[in-house]
Amino acid sequence: MKRVALLLALLLAACGAFPDPPPAATSQATPTPLILATIPGDATPTITPFQPDFEETQPPAFLLPATPTSVPLVSPTPTPFAPLLFDPDSILPTVGAPVSFYVPPYAPAPALPLTDDQTVTFLLLGSDQRSQTQTYFRTDILIIAALRPANGQVSLISLPRDLYVYIPTVGMDRINAAYEYGIMYNYPGGGRALLADTILYNLGVRIDHIAIVDFDGFRKIVDTLGGVDVPVYCAYTDWHLISPDLNPANENNWELYTVGPGLVHMDGDLALWYARSRSKSSDFDRGRRSQEVLRALYTRAVSTDAISKIPELYQDLSSSVTTDLGLGDLLNLAPLALQMNNADIRSYYVGRGYVSSWLTPGGASVQLPNGPAIQSMLQQALSPRQRAPEEETLTIEIRNGTPNAGWDALAAERLNYAGYNTRITPADRQDYTRTLLYDLTPSPDLTRVGALLTLLGLTPDAFVSAPVPSETPYVLLIGADYQPCFNPGSLTP
Repeated sequence: MKRVALLLALLLAACGAFPDPPPAATSQATPTPLILATIPGDATPTITPFQPDFEETQPPAFLLPATPTSVPLVSPTPTPFAPLLFDPDSILPTVGAPVSFYVPPYAPAPALPLTDDQTVTFLLLGSDQRSQTQTYFRTDILIIAALRPANGQVSLISLPRDLYVYIPTVGMDRINAAYEYGIMYNYPGGGRALLADTILYNLGVRIDHIAIVDFDGFRKIVDTLGGVDVPVYCAYTDWHLISPDLNPANENNWELYTVGPGLVHMDGDLALWYARSRSKSSDFDRGRRSQEVLRALYTRAVSTDAISKIPELYQDLSSSVTTDLGLGDLLNLAPLALQMNNADIRSYYVGRGYVSSWLTPGGASVQLPNGPAIQSMLQQALSPRQRAPEEETLTIEIRNGTPNAGWDALAAERLNYAGYNTRITPADRQDYTRTLLYDLTPSPDLTRVGALLTLLGLTPDAFVSAPVPSETPYVLLIGADYQPCFNPGSLTP
């Protein structure tokens, strides 16, 4: 029971849906649009050893004393407990012949199957279901979590709700309608089966397990955890219900609300708003924010004090989440949680570059999938990430030299998205003006340094070679000029 944190985190992050604010509210003053800083994936700066001549970049005194005790960003410390051994045979699927579908003349051809027998997939759904007695509802948040136990890696893949797909036995429609159609038309296996078959048909991804949570259950579970610390690296503004107890149909009960940038502690209500809202952004941006909350939930769920809440959490999970996973499944998978951190979680998004907006003859605004582009991205997401032995143990130390609380966590998350392990240690002071990347190795690897500078949005003159004995090859010192906003879709390794 004490080690179900990983699957609890995965299941809890499929969040529900707030109603959109009334139309009249959107006529008020519009805040400055959010622009994500996109980092070119192919930029390769030419790096030469460089020592800018101002005080911060001289061989720094703070690197020479004994390194302070490191505080890992993700530090799961298990409570003493009888060993649990992972048994892959109890969770890995048995893959047989691919499911064959009748393809009517108007439907696209089925996608080639992409999932193998070493991958376990979980479909995490957030629904607009208002109560357990509500029969018909749509699934507006869809995230595929593909776990490769042998590699200790998870890929998260966000799907837009308006993705226009072929729904077997129904026809062309938005993907978020498949679950509802499965219930309405008594599809064999119900809504879960039809949605799983829809994803297999259109994307080639087999779905092994499904979990659905409504917004009340999501709020309750986050609050049981004591809230979550979400690294909000790009400031976000949207309409927010002033209090969850107020009537959402009254436009006077809404206000424009902004979070970030920073490490923001969120209770259930705020976490749900951040993961779900899209009045001032888009369904694509919502997919990004949903994954941010999911990663934060994982970090929180594997923390030591959260382990003591597992009995209460499991009770909440049983009453708030509809899933085909039992406690035995969770216990079997749980040992993997203690071997993973955020650098092992890769994030992918079916975003604007993978779809085209289209208005159907019936007047519905949908997103037409770019099949080849999506297939290429999914192949990358479902393949194991191969890392050299030295990369497996490479850790980047981060020190926040500014008064901006949480900016070290934002930089750590940025590096985690790109597959780097990180740890956070205190800076000697908080008045540094420049952000600098110190290379502590005797012979700098300029190719890697260039990749790190590009990843962090830094120019070549932010590099400092300062060879000193150290357990970590790099120290990132964050200064006042650091720009925390980034596009995670451009960073996945």
